Amino acid sequence: MTEHSTNPGSEEHESIERYDLEVAPRVRSLPPYLFGKINELKYRMRREGIDVIDLGMGNPTDPPGEPIIEKLCDAARDARNHRYSVATGIYNLRKEVAARYESRFGVSLDPDQEVVATIGSKEGFSHMCLALLGPGDTALVPAPSFPIHIHAIALASANVISLDVRDGQAFLANIARTCESLYPRPKILVLNYPHNPTATVVEPAFFEEIVGLAKKYRFFVIHDFAYGDIGFDGYQPPSFLSVKGAKGVGCEFTTMSKGYNMAGWRVGFAAGNREMLAALKAIKGYYDYGIFQAVQIAAIVALRHGEEVRLAQVAEYESRRDAMVRGLRRIGWEVESPRAGMFVWAPMPEPWQSRMGSIDFAMKLLEEAHVAVSPGRGFGETGEGHLRLALVENAQRLQQAVRQIGRSLRPAGAVSS
Repeated sequence: MTEHSTNPGSEEHESIERYDLEVAPRVRSLPPYLFGKINELKYRMRREGIDVIDLGMGNPTDPPGEPIIEKLCDAARDARNHRYSVATGIYNLRKEVAARYESRFGVSLDPDQEVVATIGSKEGFSHMCLALLGPGDTALVPAPSFPIHIHAIALASANVISLDVRDGQAFLANIARTCESLYPRPKILVLNYPHNPTATVVEPAFFEEIVGLAKKYRFFVIHDFAYGDIGFDGYQPPSFLSVKGAKGVGCEFTTMSKGYNMAGWRVGFAAGNREMLAALKAIKGYYDYGIFQAVQIAAIVALRHGEEVRLAQVAEYESRRDAMVRGLRRIGWEVESPRAGMFVWAPMPEPWQSRMGSIDFAMKLLEEAHVAVSPGRGFGETGEGHLRLALVENAQRLQQAVRQIGRSLRPAGAVSS
């Protein structure tokens, strides 16, 4: 070889570096990441040694139960578990999911036809959108919106219509109104209860209304039940599949990320309508080889023996919720106490709501209070004027965050009480 052909600084190499890559339209259509500016500042502050209390992401800081970790280690030592697994999940895991639905919700599921293991619920939801949607199709999505609920649909080349989710009866009326006025009618309705980010919850009667609308207007329902494991004050979030006729019109995604603190393990499930799950299986068969089998085996142990640990984690989140809500009310914020999930959805206090948007306000809290939160604008226009605060730190740390927020918003010259 000649020196010219191997020199990184050669004319040939330079011409390759200047090549203009034309990415796909689906990538160009993605909006700028609204949390990017906040994350960049947060990481810079941490590199400078500043203690940032991060309440921005619903990323559990507690570990899974010790027996689950021990089972993972044992399974990882078995050479057979390092082979390719099954894209839809091993049978015993799917059987355990079906048993859990039966015991908790009274729902009967066929592990072979009505349960699929996914690489977290986010992957499953995204691939379900690819399986069901295409150009010209429309999906109805709750607003404010968890970003993947919009962008997975856009990446499938379909259209999104956002409907405000905070008033249940208005939401139902808007579904019917949209279906009556739109042609072709919407193909999919996305639901998400307990809702992220607003923590809105529903009762089973709401899902009964949804099933009736789905049958009348011939659309599929996808319920993102990611926070179904976490209910407070005796409230148990209902499964969409628990109401009569639900399996005929839709499916539900669950995850072990929240109640079992297995977020990084990437274990989720789709359950319900056989035709929808068959379409998901077809997509997954081409895209992935499934979850690491040792993780699946540990997940079986979590589902079979981890209920006591899950309930203890729910009690911990409830204690954190109480500490956060009490603290925010003490400094003058008007916040509702959520009945489920792992977030407090807080209206921005005055005079700040009149002065700035939620992104600027979140930047202010990060810069001056050293507390990272999610601005409501990151969840769409209907989220503006709010902040989402994740209950991922212990109660003492949350109280510290509130104190720092209070000090940062205190008028100049004010004396601490």
